[in-house]
Amino acid sequence: MKAIVIHGKDDLRVEEVPTPEPAEGQVRLRIAYGGVCGSDLHYWAEGANGEYVVREPLVPGHEVSGTVDLDPAGELAPGTPVTVHPATFGTPQPGIEDRRHLWPGGAYLGSASTRPHTQGGMSEYLLVRRDMVRVLPAGLPLRRAALAEPLAVALHGLTVAGDVTGRRVLVSGSGPIGLLTAAAALARGAAEVVATDVLEGPLERARALGVHGTVRVGAEQIPSGAFDVVLECSGVPAAVSPALVGARRGGVVVQVGMVPDEARPVNLAPLVSKELQLRGSFRFDDEIDEAIGLLADRPGIEDVVTHEFPADRAVEAFATARDSAVSGKVLVSLAPGEPR
Repeated sequence: MKAIVIHGKDDLRVEEVPTPEPAEGQVRLRIAYGGVCGSDLHYWAEGANGEYVVREPLVPGHEVSGTVDLDPAGELAPGTPVTVHPATFGTPQPGIEDRRHLWPGGAYLGSASTRPHTQGGMSEYLLVRRDMVRVLPAGLPLRRAALAEPLAVALHGLTVAGDVTGRRVLVSGSGPIGLLTAAAALARGAAEVVATDVLEGPLERARALGVHGTVRVGAEQIPSGAFDVVLECSGVPAAVSPALVGARRGGVVVQVGMVPDEARPVNLAPLVSKELQLRGSFRFDDEIDEAIGLLADRPGIEDVVTHEFPADRAVEAFATARDSAVSGKVLVSLAPGEPR
């Protein structure tokens, strides 16, 4: 089968690898689409994602959709359209029994955090545990369903923030996660959603999703103290301080975007003077089920996808995804001829 493989920094290849055979409890999927995530870009461009270094060939990708190819248990018929919850969970710990995504010892598709690495879904076929499979509702195209995992990340950020019904929400950064966070905030009943970015292209995409306003950072000021909830999705350390300024007194700021694992200066004076709550958000637990329903109900969310490349143009796909001025979500098509 064909697979996209990262061997190290700036070393991405399309290779022929053995087609895997499912063991007991596993299902083999024929992958149609894989979304290029920020972590995939780090593995390709830097050879590492934070502290996780590519030490052996790694198939990236955890944003996938496709069809069932083989279920030895006979529960899922061949051709059944599906997406995948990319996590396997570790060992429960006191105090976080209800947050499986924080349990130590888990794994995630397309991650170098484990040895051997946990291979991802940018291949023609993928083996997953049966409990990771999510059957798609009728009418949800595979192309749109590839957004289920990143939309679940966005929804989890809102879960961490609390109920946003009737609230004013600021989304800092209008890359793919920021765009999906804005869409999720609108779906969860926010009264006003404002998106920021340093570039006009991402802001145009945010407006197309129906946000109530945009702020171009550098040319315009984020309104001070105007927002009940701020979701920082850029992962740029310099964006954290303005996010704190934008929150109202007693407001909530959630860091959704991954930041570098290093010390960076942040102005915490607004955190103290306004008694803000600064919260972290990591991946998600079970929000992927809500994400699937939302994608089925709101077809316009698919507009977050700006580019689609065949697997043999994977390097071009990754380079395009890295250029946020021109791209939103970039998809790689891994099985030509699959239903869309």
